[in-house]
Amino acid sequence: MTVDQISTHLGQANVRPALAELQLHYAQRGIRLVERGKRWHFETAPDLAHLLRREKEELRRLSRAATEVLAIVAYHEPVSRAEIEAIRGVQTAKGTLDVLMEAGWVRVAGRREVPGRPVIYATTPEFLAHFGLNSLRELPGIDELRAAGLLDPVDDEMIESALSPGNTPEENEDDDGATGQGQNHDGLST
Repeated sequence: MTVDQISTHLGQANVRPALAELQLHYAQRGIRLVERGKRWHFETAPDLAHLLRREKEELRRLSRAATEVLAIVAYHEPVSRAEIEAIRGVQTAKGTLDVLMEAGWVRVAGRREVPGRPVIYATTPEFLAHFGLNSLRELPGIDELRAAGLLDPVDDEMIESALSPGNTPEENEDDDGATGQGQNHDGLST
C-alpha cells in the first residue's frame, strides 16, 4: 500500500515514522518491510526465500526482442510502439508487448496527445519489485552495463563508431559515382 492509503485507513495519521520503525524492527527477521515503487509491503528475507517456496519456479527467458523492448520502455517511458520501433530499428510484434504485459512488467499508460493518439507504455510497480529497484533512477547507466559485460563487443564498436567525432553519415556511405560534385544524393544541384 502507498503511504497515503495507509494514512487514510488510520485517520490521516502521519505513518512515515511508524513505517521506518517497523522497517528497523523487521530488518533482522525472516520477513522485511520494504518500499518498492512508492508502495510498502512485506517480503520474505532473501536468505530464507528458498525455504518457503511451495512451487517450483518455471524460468522463462525473455526473447531478445522482449528484452530490448523492456529496456526501451524502462529507460524512455512513457513510450509508444512507433518510438520503440524507431529506437530498435525494426518492427515490434504485438505479441512482444503482450508477453511483457502478461508478466506484469509493462502497462498501458494512456494515449499520447498527438494525431492518431498512439497508446503509450510504461513500467509497473511489479517491474520495480521484481528487479529490486526503488525507482527507475536506479537503472544502470551505459558505463555500468559495459563494466558488467552486458553489452556485446559488437555493440560497443557500433556505439563507439557512431559517437566518434567527425563521423557523419556521408563519410560512411560508399561513393559509387552516383552523385557528382555540387550534387546531393537526390541528384539536385547544391
